[in-house]
Amino acid sequence: MILVPDRSLELLSRDFYERPTTEVSRDLLGRYLVLQRPGEADHIGKLVEVEAYVGAEDRASHASRGHTRRTAPMFEEAGRAYVYLIYGMYWCLNVVTEEVGQPCAVLIRAVEPVQGLTLASNGPGKLCRAYGLDGTWNRADMTSSPLRITAGEPVDQASIAASPRVGVDYAAEWAEKPLRFFITGNRHVSRPPKPKRQDLLPR
Repeated sequence: MILVPDRSLELLSRDFYERPTTEVSRDLLGRYLVLQRPGEADHIGKLVEVEAYVGAEDRASHASRGHTRRTAPMFEEAGRAYVYLIYGMYWCLNVVTEEVGQPCAVLIRAVEPVQGLTLASNGPGKLCRAYGLDGTWNRADMTSSPLRITAGEPVDQASIAASPRVGVDYAAEWAEKPLRFFITGNRHVSRPPKPKRQDLLPR
């Protein structure tokens, strides 16, 4: 078993998530996604790829369809999990960001296995399968529950790249915005980046 330094397992506080979503997205890279279950080894993975969804105006976001039963968690307090099913078979994990009423979230796309993960975790559906996550984790408080994000090993910002998000071609101009962030050269990133336009880079 890999020994993880205690300092890497320190919880991120709620105010970490109560910031602009693109800032949170970048700062999540290198942190640890941890799941603790009684009688099982802790599942720990290093975050290597995420996507930012930045509000109701973001046409790639579920929040662009308004406040619905499905999207309600996005309008709630930062640090909560937003877990949903796609294609009737794949669960996806997000963490809510910014202030209450501003529907923003970060999709956790891929982790590098650190401890307890035996299945592939290089993609949002694969990640949830590797951790055994489903809709019962929707709204879990990721600042205090067994499903949490911890300090991990923050990476140098120079090693972070941005590209358009995956699978959002329907979102018009939002499909080209470089809101997918990943650690350059990490083999656990789900797929190579699309080309990006320099004039659309986050400022």
